[in-house]
Amino acid sequence: MPIRAVLWDIDDTLFDYTGADTAGLARHLREEGLGERYGSPAEALALWRRYTQRHWDRFSAGEVTFQGQRQDRVRDFLGRPALSADEADAWFERYVAHYRAAWALFPDVLPVLDALAGRYRHGVLSNSSVASQDPKLRHLGLRDRFEVLVCAAELGVSKPETAAFLAACAQLGLPPREVAYVGDQPEIDARGARDAGLTAVWLDRDGGRGPGPGGVHRIEGLEHLPALLAGDTRFGARSGIR
Repeated sequence: MPIRAVLWDIDDTLFDYTGADTAGLARHLREEGLGERYGSPAEALALWRRYTQRHWDRFSAGEVTFQGQRQDRVRDFLGRPALSADEADAWFERYVAHYRAAWALFPDVLPVLDALAGRYRHGVLSNSSVASQDPKLRHLGLRDRFEVLVCAAELGVSKPETAAFLAACAQLGLPPREVAYVGDQPEIDARGARDAGLTAVWLDRDGGRGPGPGGVHRIEGLEHLPALLAGDTRFGARSGIR
């Protein structure tokens, strides 16, 4: 069956999350008087990312709420376990202001969306929340490009669970075999989409993260996506792209 729709990941696929997080955290720590506490900006970011992943995994497992994982990230990062929810929320919101100021798309995003417009339907499946991702997409001028925005916080299940991908396909009204999924994570995005029966496209912008899962299509930039989708993209087929 031909591909009729593309589902997209957002962070580090369309939106330069790592770049915004790096710049935003550095500015936030300077304003909080914490610029020297964590060593270099890279060391601070590595610690922040470690706590982010730890508590995001708890959220994905249903152990904590979306807001709760944010609060716990702040408590761990600051080393203040007794910090109140209101204090943690306030600290996080000050960080978010700097993070938002650094929001930007990758340069290949608009050209590929323009190239695919009218040929494929488009939607988003994110492991975040609609409350977080909808304003981001609107700020970046992308929200109207997508028919559906499906997020884990509202859905109650996260990638790489098959149910998350099937729910997004259902919202498009299409079977998985007619949908491609594009994301930057080889396991969460590519393997998860593959196992759910979608055409899985792993966007490996760095080009150096190993071979990745079998049965997925690997590209190093979105400029390769139109040719891949126009070719034989049946599950397990060779794409001609790394």
